[in-house]
Amino acid sequence: MKKSRFTEEKIIEILKPHAAGGKAGELCRRHGIGEATLYNLKT
Repeated sequence: MKKSRFTEEKIIEILKPHAAGGKAGELCRRHGIGEATLYNLKT
């Protein structure tokens, strides 16, 4: 199995503002990830 680039804590740090209504594009720029990666982290 491929090792994840992000730790579980980092994923939570990224997803909390998104769940609170943060804009996906802004979060992606801040963390240096693509929007597709953001939505894959949600699953």
